[in-house]
Amino acid sequence: MVRISLLIFTIASTTLMGIAIIVVLSAGLGTAKPIIYAVIVGLVLAVPVTWIVAKKIAEMR
Repeated sequence: MVRISLLIFTIASTTLMGIAIIVVLSAGLGTAKPIIYAVIVGLVLAVPVTWIVAKKIAEMR
């Protein structure tokens, strides 16, 4: 379960960080502070997403 969680976290965190950065840049906030906040939000949101997806995969076995 830990291996799958780590793999899912790397994919989920990069995806969510990218989405958050695109949202920030689309809103016209191109300075460093909003981009850093977007990265932090992406990382924080990736944790529950990872947990839910890993749990669903483990149930399929």
